[in-house]
Amino acid sequence: MNNTAKRAMTVMVASMLTLILLGCQKEGPAEKAGKEIDKAISSAGDQIQAAGDKIQSTAK
Repeated sequence: MNNTAKRAMTVMVASMLTLILLGCQKEGPAEKAGKEIDKAISSAGDQIQAAGDKIQSTAK
């Protein structure tokens, strides 16, 4: 390989690594939606648990 080819390969690899690192930092819309779904499911679970506790308390 000559110097120009080595230099081009180095620049290309560095550019690819930079793009990969930048892509990992941003949260996409699907990830945001997934987090909102997780919160909703957790909240629903908490409410179901509270309702179950009230039913048990009332049954006693």
